[in-house]
Amino acid sequence: MKTGFFPRLAAGNIKKNSRTYIPYILTCVMTVAMYYIVRSLSLNPGLEQMAGSDYLNGAMFLGSRVIAVFAFIFLFYTNSFLVKRRKKEFGVFHILGMEKRHLARTLSWESVYVTVISIGAGFVLGIALDKLMYLVINCVLAAEVPLGFFVSWKAIRETALLFVLIFLLIWLHSVWQMKAANPVELLQAGNVGEREPKTRWFLTLVGAACMGSGYYIALTVTNPIASLLLFFLAVLLVIAGTYLLFTAGSIALLKTLRKNRRYYYKTRHFVSVSGMIYRMKQNAVGLANICVLSTMVLVMVSSTTSMMVGIEDIIRTRYPADFMLYLRNMDSEGSERVIEAVHALQEEQNLSVTEEINYSYLAFSALQDENRFYVDRDFTMAIVDDINNLYFIPLSDYNRSTGEDRELENGEVLLYCDRQEFDYTDLRIFDREYRVADRVDSFPGNGVYAANITVTRYLVMTEADFQELYLAQKQALTDIASEILQVYGFDTDAGKEKQAHVYEALIERMTQMGASVQIESREEERISSIGFYSGFFFIGVFLGLLFVMATVLIIYYKQISEGYDDKERFEIMQKVGMSREEVKKSIHSQVLTVFFLPLVAAGIHVAVAFPLISKLLALFNLLNTRIYAVCTVGCFMVFAVFYVLVYLLTSRSYSRIVLLSAGRRS
Repeated sequence: MKTGFFPRLAAGNIKKNSRTYIPYILTCVMTVAMYYIVRSLSLNPGLEQMAGSDYLNGAMFLGSRVIAVFAFIFLFYTNSFLVKRRKKEFGVFHILGMEKRHLARTLSWESVYVTVISIGAGFVLGIALDKLMYLVINCVLAAEVPLGFFVSWKAIRETALLFVLIFLLIWLHSVWQMKAANPVELLQAGNVGEREPKTRWFLTLVGAACMGSGYYIALTVTNPIASLLLFFLAVLLVIAGTYLLFTAGSIALLKTLRKNRRYYYKTRHFVSVSGMIYRMKQNAVGLANICVLSTMVLVMVSSTTSMMVGIEDIIRTRYPADFMLYLRNMDSEGSERVIEAVHALQEEQNLSVTEEINYSYLAFSALQDENRFYVDRDFTMAIVDDINNLYFIPLSDYNRSTGEDRELENGEVLLYCDRQEFDYTDLRIFDREYRVADRVDSFPGNGVYAANITVTRYLVMTEADFQELYLAQKQALTDIASEILQVYGFDTDAGKEKQAHVYEALIERMTQMGASVQIESREEERISSIGFYSGFFFIGVFLGLLFVMATVLIIYYKQISEGYDDKERFEIMQKVGMSREEVKKSIHSQVLTVFFLPLVAAGIHVAVAFPLISKLLALFNLLNTRIYAVCTVGCFMVFAVFYVLVYLLTSRSYSRIVLLSAGRRS
């Protein structure tokens, strides 16, 4: 054959199959660009100069690895749609005299074109958007916007190597599929899967059991630590249940509908139900993929968005006052000297103090068994879900810090729970019973315990009960017993620069005194906190976009593939008496049923996962469930609108393929 024949043939094939190739190439371009952007941002030297850069760099690096794994799986999966549509074409080429080695060379040139276009255009798009994403990060962190344009050659090398490897493996897989098939199999590839599948009740029941187990975990877990440990188990169970119910359960449902004479023996239901039964085995996997990807998009974007929206709530939970001092290993006289030194510094700095927190506390760990709390030296055999922090303060200190005038009898407590409710009216510690006199809505802050992932029970009690508990835990825990510690915090209306100066002065004064004090400034930690949560937000948005793109492409290819598969069936239906209008209605019924099933299932998954995700967000100090609820509903509504738009576009392509063919034959 003449030189240049195979390159020209490959280019012609891509052009003739533009309806399937162009969306695939655009997806490849976007995936390359997104990987480069995330990897380049993690290597940008300007990012290292920002507060919170460690968190951002870590999140970007992790995000790049997730994108790499997803790109490998996703591009392989979408390429299978291309291979399926091309098999019949390659069968024709083979019958016309082309050998399999010639077909392999044609595939090789097509792969070269796709690889060069995808990586080249991906780099152009990625480098163009990289600066924009960097500027967005600067704006979020309120950092200075640097001049210049950064291009990461290391990110370019890594991106090029990764996607060359992915496209090489895709090419090898395609060639292997083509060489393993004979010409007859290639010509009949479009008719594979037309045999009616069997009703697999066992797999349906297993799928229902997996789904029910995952839902049960999501709805019943109460402890944030347990939610972290059980989250991945619940995810795996729900994913397994989704695939099994879509593949086996959907067939069982459709056959049940077929037995319902009133429903089945209507023109549009008859055609759509019978058509879906015959192809549901291959169709269901695509629907399950769409459902899982949609759920991932909704959970990821809604949770990361809620953390960014609720960033002020998170910061105030972790840093309850503008300045917090945690006094360690001091007696009462030493604590008083430290607080007097802070008061003196406030006067020296002409600092206006608007509110103060000042109290003693005792804290130790215990094992919860219903309303009983057991204190022991060795928790190595304990279930992590049962470990609680118990945090006690005297009533007089509570009243002084909150400005309230509460009264308690010995044996009575005020209770505050931030992450997990305590549903009992009394509790027992060291065989002493305490009655919950009231439950309070807020508590004098302690950011150190707010950052602790273990559930903390905050209790206010009389001075006598407080001292009794201190002695009891000293006897039980001996050398590892806790001491009574002091917390002092204050708010001010001073500006950021003034607060930064006071923070440095506080550190210097405590160092001079030789005091063992942990000092925290809300303003000093704000940027680091924003950097931490911004990293999650950016990765959530990037991965969300990637999953949306995957969802759209799977939907598009599924509709195109079904359109070609269905056109002969609808031609036959027209020949036996169905009008063109009846064909349209049947198409609409089938596409509508199949298309919106994954969205409905994803909505149910997200609703059931809400309690579990709320507990996980509590580990990041987002205790305001309302923020997450609003973000979840908002993300679902936006995603549903986008989903409908994709439906309108893909159903039009599906109808055009089927109806134009049917119109030409009529």
